[in-house]
Amino acid sequence: MITDDGLKPGDKIPSERELSERLNFGRSSVREALRALEMLGLIETRRGEGTFIRDFRDHRLVQLLSTFILQDEKAKTDVFETVELIEIDGLQLALRKMKSKDHEELLNWIRTVDVVRHSDFFYRIIRYADNYLLFRIWVILKEYYESLVPEPAQYSREDYLSLAEALAKRDEAKTLSAYRQLRNLSFK
Repeated sequence: MITDDGLKPGDKIPSERELSERLNFGRSSVREALRALEMLGLIETRRGEGTFIRDFRDHRLVQLLSTFILQDEKAKTDVFETVELIEIDGLQLALRKMKSKDHEELLNWIRTVDVVRHSDFFYRIIRYADNYLLFRIWVILKEYYESLVPEPAQYSREDYLSLAEALAKRDEAKTLSAYRQLRNLSFK
């Protein structure tokens, strides 16, 4: 309904009565669902005004859900593997889609930041890959990954420079080799 109505953070949602009619549920069920959403911080009720959608992009919902979803080691391993697969796909798309100015921008960024964080580097790569769905999946998985690994491994600037330079040369074999070398460092 939020998508169909084009609602965004800050927008007012329909009343309990209207939600009950549109969703074909009893008002008590709708009231309980709204209470749960409010407890999670996804909506807020303003006395005398109504109920509004909150901006939940920075919400810690992923961490909350991960405590329930990622209970066993297999699920955790699956998250690590899937993040790597998506990063590799992002690199391969970026190899095809990055322009010279993108390569220069990436290399300059690596050379000028104090610390090269893996997530910041791949945020750029996945953006250069120019595939919105891949980007959204990576962002969600990255959040799960970060909930499992509170302090991600730090890599050297040289590791990222090697990877960025291989991308700039459009050398897929060297790019994937540099990535694998980088990821192997994180599991030592």
